Amino acid sequence: MGKARSVGIGMDYSATSKSALRWAVDNLIEEGDRIILIHVEPPKATNTRKQLFEDTGSPLIPLEEFVETNVSKQYGLTSDPEVLDILDTVSRTKGAKVVAKVYWGDPREKLCDAVQDLKLDSLVVGSRGLGLIKRVLLGSVSNYVVTNASCPVTVVKSTPSSKP
Repeated sequence: MGKARSVGIGMDYSATSKSALRWAVDNLIEEGDRIILIHVEPPKATNTRKQLFEDTGSPLIPLEEFVETNVSKQYGLTSDPEVLDILDTVSRTKGAKVVAKVYWGDPREKLCDAVQDLKLDSLVVGSRGLGLIKRVLLGSVSNYVVTNASCPVTVVKSTPSSKP
């Protein structure tokens, strides 16, 4: 086992972000690594913690606190049993330290900010598999992050069973 790494995983609870989480756990995470689940909420979101942490993002939230519904709600997040089960399992089986961080703003920019802020060794994101026209009109988060992040980025494509 080498040096423990910090691996960020972009999470919006979509099928593709869950696929990215599963892929990272199965193929990337090693014993002792730190997993940082990165949530980016819309800039117009309203919740109790946004006013405090809008500029810097939330403090790191340990898994033990993140599983509590009231903590998730304070940050405007919905608790997802499937994601929590995956994180709990990797924490117990691989000894990975799991934390979450919430940002508010454009996901493209905030994921790149997270790479710098959290000194990530790697970032894993899902891909919605947008066609060319939608990608041009809406902008591809994964494409932007691959181009602009200062660490290696893995984009996990959706499978037919995980498409929204």
